[in-house]
Amino acid sequence: MGKDSKSKDAGGKGKGKAGGSDAGASKDKGKGGKGDGLGTCTYVKARHILCEKQGKINEAYKKLQDGWLSNGDKVPPAEFAKLAAEYSECPSGKKGGDLGWFPRGKMAGPFQEVAFNTVVGATSAPFKSTHGYHIILSEGRKN
Repeated sequence: MGKDSKSKDAGGKGKGKAGGSDAGASKDKGKGGKGDGLGTCTYVKARHILCEKQGKINEAYKKLQDGWLSNGDKVPPAEFAKLAAEYSECPSGKKGGDLGWFPRGKMAGPFQEVAFNTVVGATSAPFKSTHGYHIILSEGRKN
């Protein structure tokens, strides 16, 4: 019963957590751009930080905010990579969180939704997936 009520509140698709991070992505859209076809591309290139605990991902995000985001700046990929190496619990953390190019449909629901709706060069707000808590840095998109 709890799942049903969550699903209905989130628009019936069980994406309530990702929906919260879309608000963060919307802020980035306002800063970054002019309708750059978000969500319409076939492939995305991204880095991410994955943490099991929400407190740890929030700590990493605070470092991003203190260094760049609170000033309206974009996080340099090299700096994001350093934080991924320090905080991420995903094997990709050893590669600076680099996931390379991946097609639509490869990643799980909330992760895919945020990855394909984050402006290139922008950093997502922390969000939850079935694997834990993430922050994504979008590095490219192509068809």
